[in-house]
Amino acid sequence: MRRLFSTAAIAAAVSVLLAAADPPPKLVVLMVVDQMRADYIDRFHDDWSSGLRRLVDSGARFTEAAYPYLTTVTCAGHATISTGAYPHVHGIFANTWFDREHNVIIPCTGDPSAKAVPYGKPATSQTGPGNLMVRSFADEMRRNGSHVVTLALKARSAIMLAGHGGDAVTWISESLDGWETSTSYTSHPIPEVKAYVDAHRLDADFEKSWTRLLPAERYHDPDAGIGEDPSGGWSSLFPHVLKGLSPTPDVSYYDHWQHSPYADAYVARMAAALVESMHLGKHAKTDFLGVSFSSPDLVGHSFGPHSQEIQDMYAHLDRTIGGLLDALDRSVGRDAYVLALSADHGVTDIPEQIKLTGADAGRIDPAALLRTAQATVQTTLGPGNYVSRLNGNEIYFEPGMYQRVASHADLLRDVVASIAREPGIARVFTSDELKVSSASNDPQLRAAALSYVPGRSGDLVLSPKNGWMMSVAGTTHGSATPNDQRVPIVLYGRGIKSGAYDRVVSPADIAPTLAAIVGVALPKAEGHPLSEALR
Repeated sequence: MRRLFSTAAIAAAVSVLLAAADPPPKLVVLMVVDQMRADYIDRFHDDWSSGLRRLVDSGARFTEAAYPYLTTVTCAGHATISTGAYPHVHGIFANTWFDREHNVIIPCTGDPSAKAVPYGKPATSQTGPGNLMVRSFADEMRRNGSHVVTLALKARSAIMLAGHGGDAVTWISESLDGWETSTSYTSHPIPEVKAYVDAHRLDADFEKSWTRLLPAERYHDPDAGIGEDPSGGWSSLFPHVLKGLSPTPDVSYYDHWQHSPYADAYVARMAAALVESMHLGKHAKTDFLGVSFSSPDLVGHSFGPHSQEIQDMYAHLDRTIGGLLDALDRSVGRDAYVLALSADHGVTDIPEQIKLTGADAGRIDPAALLRTAQATVQTTLGPGNYVSRLNGNEIYFEPGMYQRVASHADLLRDVVASIAREPGIARVFTSDELKVSSASNDPQLRAAALSYVPGRSGDLVLSPKNGWMMSVAGTTHGSATPNDQRVPIVLYGRGIKSGAYDRVVSPADIAPTLAAIVGVALPKAEGHPLSEALR
């Protein structure tokens, strides 16, 4: 079927079969955990007794799910999950990119046509979905009459889950101390959201302590692991006090709060309240709820995947998700909603911890990469400034200079080879080869090509070695390596057949699966319905 029909045709065929067997759900829930590695389910499963345990044990789990592209980061992952397409199609290949024409860094949600609509203090951000080049699954549902609500701590998470519109699309402001939306979605605060945030202050957790939830013997790793990089004012040891650096709540407190389980617990309670107050699941058409839990990413960057903090974070998240599921059972009905859970990316182990095992790992020096590229070009073209900057995995040349270098085929090969010799670099690709390689049989080349967006991506794209990163402390993600690419996919609820499935799949398959269940088309999707899990 994949050879003969488009994704839209497959989804339509599956939806016809489903419609004959089972009425559509009243609510679709798309749940993303920011920085959840696939192996966390097996490592932490026995710690769980509530929401995550219920989804994994009673749902359909795809054990071989992975992103096939290179730049495994938050904005790209959420856009891929929500659209069913890869970055080379939906346009969101990174959290930021470099605008050569204006010499500025562009956030993935930077939108000059949008203005902030705050729920508290005045805000001046210009944040919206303008850079997303295709319609999301939620967009297609809205065209069919559905109501759409998304929320997350991060703007890029809430926005990419929603797409180009929504009834309530909400995130934490850049100042970290309040919620906001944008004129891309509404000209005024949404009353139901305002009522909730006014009644539930973010500083209510001030001076609380994040203590370990589980008995001491349950933790797999030592407290205070090597290479950890705690949030400002914290040590690597439990407990972690949510106080910040001031006697009263300020930006440092809100930073601590987001690095704790309390922030995602707030997000889940807010989601449950909005389901009730906005009557999701009670309209004529299937409604949509998108929720992204951001704190595991913040904690993971600081403490790494082999830390007591990340294990404890997921023990708390199990209870947080359990509370949300209980609220959905009461408000919508236990068998009246369908839910998909996945992650936007995984994470690499802390390099210093990898080295202790004797494996190759380290931290890439961005300045050294730029010096190498610049010096190599100068040997042929003479003195001058040829290379502009490194942003993420992308090297951008000064305007017109890549074309000048590329006109000397031997020089371009020398530049690529010189960068590839730097510590931690696995491969270096030119923009010319990436434009035509999205179907390559070379996995590394294809991964880079699926992350390549003409006009936004760099002139050279770097693929780090396994265990290597450009982060100067803690750890990060963003590579085409298994720990960054492999994530969970779990389907649960109405129309889902439980079980474990070992077929190789991608988070791009989630939106087409949900589209098949509710009967909408996704013309730009590259993923396919996970039909073996559909009842």
